[in-house]
Amino acid sequence: MKALAFAIVNHQRLSTAETHPLLTSNPHELVPFIEFIYSADIPEQNLRLSKVAEPRVFGTHTPLPSLPKSIVESNCKIIYICRNPFDNFVSAWNYFNKIKPESLPALPMDEAFEMYCKGIIDYGPWWSHMLGYWKESKARPNKVLFLKYDDLKVDTHFYVKKVAEFFGCPFTQDEENNGAVEKIVKLCSFEKMKDLKVNKSGTVGTGAVEKKNFFRKGEKGDWVNYFSPSMIEKLSKIIEEKLSGSGLSFKEYY
Repeated sequence: MKALAFAIVNHQRLSTAETHPLLTSNPHELVPFIEFIYSADIPEQNLRLSKVAEPRVFGTHTPLPSLPKSIVESNCKIIYICRNPFDNFVSAWNYFNKIKPESLPALPMDEAFEMYCKGIIDYGPWWSHMLGYWKESKARPNKVLFLKYDDLKVDTHFYVKKVAEFFGCPFTQDEENNGAVEKIVKLCSFEKMKDLKVNKSGTVGTGAVEKKNFFRKGEKGDWVNYFSPSMIEKLSKIIEEKLSGSGLSFKEYY
């Protein structure tokens, strides 16, 4: 999503040719996490803000209630993207086991699953995280755009145009006729991003995470290769319970 957001807001000034920044920089470098830029523990990071070219795009994992009022009450746009809870768990479990300190043992799936079901995960219970932005997107649709990764994978072309309209930089008819949308879809595809040399080596972020760890499979439905019948039943019930009455549903994915 970071790659898409960066390419979309800059599509009028950056071509998708060989000089595009996404070909030589990791998406997390072009769309930095706002909490790292203003980290009190790393004062030198504060200097990076002036180096971020406009229009500025930032990322965050912060729950909606924890966002500063300056963000919530400003005119900035917020795009929230989530995965279905099944794939979300598998992706998170694989990722955190990859970036854990070598001195620590891998977290067994059954233990991680129990924690996930109890809402013991970074940034709080996943259902609260989703519902916060979901409800805000319904109350303030011009402020928050709520997307599902699964939908984005099915029709990337449609959502690239939708995001561009949300950001206030829609594609002109000439741009569409000349394949601008298709070029962004191709440039930002998971396969393209994973195959780039810049994303295969080196580290990014304050935690010095290896760039290759951000790219695993990028598939929807991979959870079926990990879940037992009892796990499916348990998580399905939790989803129904936690999201009941909200209008947010993932039934089509399990």
